[in-house]
Amino acid sequence: MRAAVIVFPGSNRERDIGRALKTASGVEPAYVWHTETELPRGTDLVVLPGGFSYGDYLRTGAIAARSPVMDAVRAHAARGGYALGVCNGFQIACEAGLLPGVLARNAGLKFICRFHHLRVERAGTAFTSEYQRHQAIKVCSAHGEGNYIADSDTLAALEGEGRVAFRYCDETGAVGGAANINGSMDDIAGIYSENLRVLGMMPHPENLIDPLVGGTDGLALFSSIAGAKAAA
Repeated sequence: MRAAVIVFPGSNRERDIGRALKTASGVEPAYVWHTETELPRGTDLVVLPGGFSYGDYLRTGAIAARSPVMDAVRAHAARGGYALGVCNGFQIACEAGLLPGVLARNAGLKFICRFHHLRVERAGTAFTSEYQRHQAIKVCSAHGEGNYIADSDTLAALEGEGRVAFRYCDETGAVGGAANINGSMDDIAGIYSENLRVLGMMPHPENLIDPLVGGTDGLALFSSIAGAKAAA
């Protein structure tokens, strides 16, 4: 699998994502600066990593979404390429029109940085083939604007088409209440594009790929996408 990780001014999780990709696939990803206008030839997966692109000025992800490289990212997605946006990358993906909805200030108006759990809503996609449906997985979040908001028609489409990827839950898999760490509508922590090849999620699966740092539940996401390409 050939992956390209896009790097913006203020990105700070590109190397963590890179390590997760290499651990899962054995292949070092390419790192692409935001001013480039093309992706490396043969790119299968584009990753928009976490961080604070452009200092989160205007709106989170708004300036990064208009960087020169994003035209190439949109073209990649339009022809069916895989794309993953994590945290700030999810915000960028929404601002760039790759995914619907917006990420707003957390309901408590405070930055969140802690371990918590997600429920896998749909197994068998390119990103979740190594998970089970409704499996509760341990992840970590670090964001101030992770509150997913969309209009009623968008929410209905996401729910009706099975495009909710993950929901915030407790360790037993129960959703709602205090398990929703930021107030997101319908407890949504991640969503898919219509063709299920673009995934945006707020929590950081790359944080949980090594037992030394608290667990390995995140590694299955990267192994899933590596396996999806191998089987294609």
